[in-house]
Amino acid sequence: MKFNQLLSGVLISSLLGSVSASALETKARNAILMDYDTGAYLYAKEAEKMVPPASMSKLMTIYVLFSKLKDGSLSLDDTFTVSENAWRKGGAASGGSTMFLKIGEQVRVEDLIKGILIQSGNDACIVVAENISGSEEDFVNEMTKYAHKIGLKNSSFANATGLPHPDHRMSVEDLAILSRHIIKEFPEYYSVFSEKSFTHNNIKQGNRNPLLYSMSDADGLKTGHTEEAGFSLTASAKRGNRRLIEVMTGMSSNKERSDEAGKLMSWGFREFNNYEVLTAGQKIATLPVWFGQENQVDLVVGETVFRTVKKNKASKIKMTAEYDKPVKAPIKKGDQLGIVKIAVPNQPVIEVPLFAAKDVAPIGIFGRFLENLKYLLGGKH
Repeated sequence: MKFNQLLSGVLISSLLGSVSASALETKARNAILMDYDTGAYLYAKEAEKMVPPASMSKLMTIYVLFSKLKDGSLSLDDTFTVSENAWRKGGAASGGSTMFLKIGEQVRVEDLIKGILIQSGNDACIVVAENISGSEEDFVNEMTKYAHKIGLKNSSFANATGLPHPDHRMSVEDLAILSRHIIKEFPEYYSVFSEKSFTHNNIKQGNRNPLLYSMSDADGLKTGHTEEAGFSLTASAKRGNRRLIEVMTGMSSNKERSDEAGKLMSWGFREFNNYEVLTAGQKIATLPVWFGQENQVDLVVGETVFRTVKKNKASKIKMTAEYDKPVKAPIKKGDQLGIVKIAVPNQPVIEVPLFAAKDVAPIGIFGRFLENLKYLLGGKH
């Protein structure tokens, strides 16, 4: 028989759907605000639309490079050679952002990382692409492979730089997901994103991320700007134990980009919080057991569950446990025997599995006969 049990206590949400764009106004053409820990979308505006990412797509280039460092196929002390192609397409004469590399120069991988993340060097990206894959075209295939691996669904790449191309597109949702992977998978390199300047070939350039200068909690990731994309930004900030990631495109100026990014980030920290909904090992219910050497078994939560919810909605959350009882032995520890449904107003219901806390062995034939007899006589239900 199916039983529902309304659970008491502070009950908080699970995965949020995106908040309606009308909840907050922004001048950004596309925008998303994500909680890093839970992956919840606190705000979304045209978040799945594929748009020109400009230099924000250098995050995909750096993800490939970081992956090569992590698997040991590259080291920070390795050197890459600057080709004439990289110098011509990405150097100062091209008119885009550059690291001011020289033809034939041998550059350490660590310096190229800084040239990409701090100086947004197009030449540095092409050098990385050519030295890893042989050509920028082949490196694009690497970018695509890694994008699919981490679940990016609305991205297509035509180069390693983000320079304008009709086939080079990403959604702000994909950029947020990519940023989350970078922070989670490569913490040893993430501090580079917050460095405010880097000097190469005696040319000092500052980090273009405006939040590094206007918001003390901000610590990365990447700006972008082309005429088509407008002023754009992928950014992250950490306040206490909470980290948020935002992506915005289509602002009309650097000031507007800074203002809108700061407004959205501050709103997210102010309006939302993360709560521990369930704790690993927490007992939710005790079920009677038929034909078992023990007559009951506890249902427990398998892992600690944190969720993000708007602060003024926390008191309106409902959580219900569903399970069949009694349950028949044998039972193995870890068998799923029920679920907890977590309901947030105006959001999808989320189900969390409940597991048996221990093994319960079956009784023998004679014991089963006695149990059946008790049942028939009305002594056990």
